Amino acid sequence: MNEGQIEVEVVYALPLVQHTLRLRVAVGTTVGQALARAAVVAPHFNLDFARSGVAVFGRLVSADTRLREGDRIEILRPLKVDPKEARKRRAALARGGR
Repeated sequence: MNEGQIEVEVVYALPLVQHTLRLRVAVGTTVGQALARAAVVAPHFNLDFARSGVAVFGRLVSADTRLREGDRIEILRPLKVDPKEARKRRAALARGGR
């Protein structure tokens, strides 16, 4: 590996397919910068991650988070249903309601 560079992985998972891309970036690169580069290299990574969020190894992070060697950037999909609302619906169905 070149000195001053790190390798990171960008992931966007859909229900039936997972897109992954490995990037070599400069030390000090932010999540936002890596995602911008990923969008140039692989256009399907050009997503509005500000709307749904982004995580590194499952932990929500902001676009200005600095990356480290081996980080896995995960582009999150927006939720279709609020988890609290989904629990309420399941509880109502279990009680025989609608």
